[in-house]
Amino acid sequence: MSKKYHAKLVNSSKMVKDAHAGKYAIGHFNINNLEWTKAILEAAQETSTPVIIATSEGAIKYMGGLKTIVGMVNGLLEELDITVPVALHLDHGQSVEMAKKCIEAGYSSVMFDGSHLPYEENLAKVNDLMKFANDHEVSVEAEIGSIGGEEDGVVGSGELGDPKQAEEMSKTGISMLAAGIGNIHGKYPDWWTGLSFDTLEELQKACNMPMVLHGGSGIPQDQVKKAISLGISKINVNTELQLAFRDATRKYIEEKKDLDDSTKGFDPRKLFNPGFKAIKNTFVELTQMFGCDGKAK
Repeated sequence: MSKKYHAKLVNSSKMVKDAHAGKYAIGHFNINNLEWTKAILEAAQETSTPVIIATSEGAIKYMGGLKTIVGMVNGLLEELDITVPVALHLDHGQSVEMAKKCIEAGYSSVMFDGSHLPYEENLAKVNDLMKFANDHEVSVEAEIGSIGGEEDGVVGSGELGDPKQAEEMSKTGISMLAAGIGNIHGKYPDWWTGLSFDTLEELQKACNMPMVLHGGSGIPQDQVKKAISLGISKINVNTELQLAFRDATRKYIEEKKDLDDSTKGFDPRKLFNPGFKAIKNTFVELTQMFGCDGKAK
C-alpha cells in the first residue's frame, strides 16, 4: 500500500524566481495561531497556490516558540495532505543569531533585517548568514533602506532604498531583497502619498532580482499591479488578514451567537470559524490580485 503523498517545506527561492520571470508576486502571509495557519494552507491547496507563511519574532514568542511552530506547520502539511509549495519564513529577523536558530529549528526561509544597522555592517552580517543558510538549503531575504511604520515592535522611518546598495546585496547570493519604496507597515495613514515607482525602477535595474513589498495591506490595487510589473515578486500581508478576522468575529458577537447556549455558540471552534473563513476569502482575493493563484498546477 503506497504512502499518502504530502508536501515538505520548501525554501522560497524557486517561488520568487518564477514569480519574477512571470511578472506576478508570491503572497507572504504572517500567521498568528492554528486557525490562521490552517486557513491559509487550506486556501492555498484549494486554489493550487504556492505560498510563504511567516512569523515575526513577536509571533514566535506568542505561539510558544520555534519548535511549536515548526511542529504545527509540518503536522498540518501532512494531516491536510498539502501538495502545493509552502515555505516557512522568519519575518524581520533582527539578528543573524535569530535567523540561524530558525534554520536549525526547521524554517525553510529567513529574513535578516539589518536595515537598522550601518550599511557595511548589514552587508557583512548578510554574508555571514549566507554561508550558514546555503549549507541548509534555506533562502534568505535581506533589507536595505527601511520600511515605514511599526510591526511587532519593529519600527522603520521609511527611508528609500539605495540602488548601489541593492546591487551589492544582490551579489551576496540572497534570494530576494526588501527595500523601502514608500511602503508602510500597518494601516496606511491619510497623508500617505503612494509608492515611489522611480525608486523601485532604479533598484530593480541595479539588482535585477526578486524584490519584496513589505506593508502590502491596504496599497491600492493599481499600485500593487504596477509594482509587480516593475520587479516586486513577493508581497507581505499581515494587517489585512487581521482586519478580516476582526470584522467577521465582531459580526458573530454582535449577533450574539456566542451567547446561544443551545447551539454552544461559545465553543471556540464556532467562535473562531467566521474569522477562519474570512482569512480564506481574503487569501483568495489577494492571491488573485498578486497573480500567483493557480501557479502550483
